[in-house]
Amino acid sequence: MNKMDYLDSIYSDFFCDSIVNMKTNYSNESKEDKSSLLSKIDALYITDESKQLLKKIIDYMNKYKCNDTDIYIPIRLIINSNSDKTIKDVIDILSLCSKNFSYTKNNDYLDYSLYKMSKDIDFTKYGIVNINKLSGINLEDDKTHKLLMHNIELSNDKESIIVISGNNDEITNFFLGYDDIKNNSFNFSIDGISPSIQDIYNSIINKINISDAMKVELLDYITKTYTEEIDFNNYQNELIKYISFNNELPIIKTNKSIDEVFSELDELVGLDKVKKVLRELVDLISLKDKTKDKLNISNVNLHMVFLGNPGTGKTTIARIVASILYNLGYIKENKLVEVSSKDLVAEYVGQTASKTASVIDKSLNGVLFIDEAYTLAVDNSNSYNAEAIATLIQAMENYRDKLVVIFAGYTKEMQAFLDSNSGIVSRIGYTLEFDDYTTDELIKIFKNMATKSGFIVEESAIEYLKTIIDENRNVKNFGNARFVRNIYEKTIIKHASRVKSNKQKKILITITKDDISIDNLIMK
Repeated sequence: MNKMDYLDSIYSDFFCDSIVNMKTNYSNESKEDKSSLLSKIDALYITDESKQLLKKIIDYMNKYKCNDTDIYIPIRLIINSNSDKTIKDVIDILSLCSKNFSYTKNNDYLDYSLYKMSKDIDFTKYGIVNINKLSGINLEDDKTHKLLMHNIELSNDKESIIVISGNNDEITNFFLGYDDIKNNSFNFSIDGISPSIQDIYNSIINKINISDAMKVELLDYITKTYTEEIDFNNYQNELIKYISFNNELPIIKTNKSIDEVFSELDELVGLDKVKKVLRELVDLISLKDKTKDKLNISNVNLHMVFLGNPGTGKTTIARIVASILYNLGYIKENKLVEVSSKDLVAEYVGQTASKTASVIDKSLNGVLFIDEAYTLAVDNSNSYNAEAIATLIQAMENYRDKLVVIFAGYTKEMQAFLDSNSGIVSRIGYTLEFDDYTTDELIKIFKNMATKSGFIVEESAIEYLKTIIDENRNVKNFGNARFVRNIYEKTIIKHASRVKSNKQKKILITITKDDISIDNLIMK
């Protein structure tokens, strides 16, 4: 008889109310405090069956403490929930009760994230272990996964509580190939549920003071944006924070047609080769979607490399790529996470993998953009970089349907980096080259910025700007569009100072040669 069957045989009436009538003083608390515990369980966003199971487990801890049973059941529990708070609340209740009933051999608690794995961990030293961030196992090799499962098995007969927590997909993937351990050890399962739209709405309006009109808008916003797949607690907290600071609701992101996305792309000056590659990519993805299984087309590898000098539009295009893939349904979130090597590489041994994995976790279902990626090149002076690259390579392989990685940087340095790293090159599907802007294109960029702000630019100012660009475009680290943007911003400041005593509208909105400013621009 397994642990669940044994527990059910004791509670043949499914659940008796003995938890409210415990013989043992619950930390010298009153009956009302015990009822409070029941209320906490009833308030959890878990199924009714899970609530009854949790009460049974706690009641059994009490029976064991009172010597009503001499059979010790090591609690091996799966908590299946999209909400980190629900998981924490369940574990807090178990931890409190195990402490009060001395159910585990000690009160030591281990929060064990698989993004920060220690391969020589001994679970038997702890009273309660919560194994979480399960997707981190995908960044490890099979040997490490097997060792982890072995350590779990070693703790099976110990006086402890072992919890595996995460959402359904994470749990399924974690136990893939280890069904025997799951079925033989983890007989208890707590299943989370999501609150209703009305629950979310009521919770928010009870925590912030908003007008009746905004309450109507709030309900409409939640109806359109809330789904059961997301962590409802994070959703609720972020929404409360936004409303509190802005006194308005966020703008609802709506799907755009591919034509609308490409209209944004076409508004960008230059980048003809990049635009061509992106259109071809969209055509391929669209063909695959339309034909389904009728054509033997392999899954599209969308990991990319962007090669180009500063200010050539790499970051802007990365945002548009995220928008394109989101609106094609290839990624679930219109999200671009921008990082550099310092966001991936840690200062001390053993910390880089978890730091990189944390960035990957934030980027899942979106696009991870790594700028100046060549600084991850491995040599004797920065051995930690190898750990970051190995973690990235593993994620690129394991999360191909959840993550697109873009490496970006100067053409020459990136080429050297790629030539030295076959692991990354073999996982890159597209390489986009960003040419320097011509002088005419840079002038057009300047004019576009001025026009959008309502300014008129005199021809003499344009001619002077051309001279400045031509004199500086061959210097090292010339900023292309970034260089022009800096000039534009300084020009507006200089113009404002020049016309501050003037009231004529035409003069106020006209940029002249005298306004063009290159003060303090770094040009070497």
